[in-house]
Amino acid sequence: MSFVTYLILSFLVIIYIVETTADLLNVKNISLSIPREFDTYFDKEKYVRSQQYLKANTKVSLISSTLFLVIQIVFVLSGGFNYVNTIATSFGFGPIWTGLIFAGILLFSYEIIKIPFSVYSTFVIEQNFGFNRTNVKTFVTDLFKSWIITAVISSIVFSVILWLFTNTPHCAWLYAFVCITVFQLFVWFIAPIVILPLFNKYTPLEGGELRTSIETYASKENFKMKGVFVMDESKRSTKSNAFFIGFGKFRRIVLFDTLIQKQTVNELTNILAHEMGHFKLGHTTKRMIFSFASTGVMLYILSLFVNKTWLYDAFLMQAQPIYAGVIFFAFLYAPISFIISVISSYFSRRMEYNADSYAAITYGYPEAMVTALKKLSVDNLSNLHPHKLKVFLEYSHPPILDRIKAINTNPDRSRA
Repeated sequence: MSFVTYLILSFLVIIYIVETTADLLNVKNISLSIPREFDTYFDKEKYVRSQQYLKANTKVSLISSTLFLVIQIVFVLSGGFNYVNTIATSFGFGPIWTGLIFAGILLFSYEIIKIPFSVYSTFVIEQNFGFNRTNVKTFVTDLFKSWIITAVISSIVFSVILWLFTNTPHCAWLYAFVCITVFQLFVWFIAPIVILPLFNKYTPLEGGELRTSIETYASKENFKMKGVFVMDESKRSTKSNAFFIGFGKFRRIVLFDTLIQKQTVNELTNILAHEMGHFKLGHTTKRMIFSFASTGVMLYILSLFVNKTWLYDAFLMQAQPIYAGVIFFAFLYAPISFIISVISSYFSRRMEYNADSYAAITYGYPEAMVTALKKLSVDNLSNLHPHKLKVFLEYSHPPILDRIKAINTNPDRSRA
């Protein structure tokens, strides 16, 4: 066993320890007292249930992450990748098809292992806490649809990388970056039209006070959009949310039907003003640029290591196919990916503060924004006291109490 093998496995173990520590501290940080801001929103019983919900989800997360870590370590040390490669090459196909089989076996195995945890999360935890409305048929159908979509998209990206790194080794990373960026933009463009409707029904919001309020605000802010749609989330869950999809004038506002049932017109308009704020403040563009830059960095580093013999030796491979090198590089890249994720989350939290401020200022009802956030937290049994380490590592949104404090004390952050 080479030094690189133990180094790579050490990366996985260290990341696991850090994330597990954050989870345990997060649960330990639970407070028994209801925050003053939620006195009239959380009763004692429901507040206790929110803590129980956090504990239940954390327990499953810890079990699954531990299991996956053990499986990865055993698989690497037992020469599992070389065995899978033997199966993939036995079909006698060329390098791209062989690579797709190799990656497909690994990805499908991972998805199969995940199923028991998804089932337990949906039909036990979500069911026990009153969120689940998914039946077995919908669950299975969603699973197969997501597998097919993932397989198609992943196969295209993986095939492009393999072909370029095989036929244009000197500039492969740059060509791959351009191709993947274009393809990613294409997928983002067609997702609202082709992919998302495979899972949910999107119905134009009926005329009335809510639609008038949203369209009036959007017009005032010169925010072009395709329309306002309602998504039938209630067939899967009682949880609520809202989001934007699409680009330019093809942007669509999407409201969960569960959200409309629980929020007032002013609260809903504030939520959408927050989402519009991300566009108006350039957050969406910045996130795209950061994502593209991260991809470019990853592909460049991949080009430096994909042909190194020691990388294949570290995973006990008897051959050096590029498709295996791409997979192995993901292990080597794990610490960098982890750091990039933390950085991305930090800037995302700052953007959320600014979008809150934008909504409070431009719509003019900051108190409605606060009540909307409170209702969302209560309805989704959110953790009101996340540990700082958990927030630092994973939270893309600031803790709800911090957001409320920022809106109440300094609503003009978007102008900073």
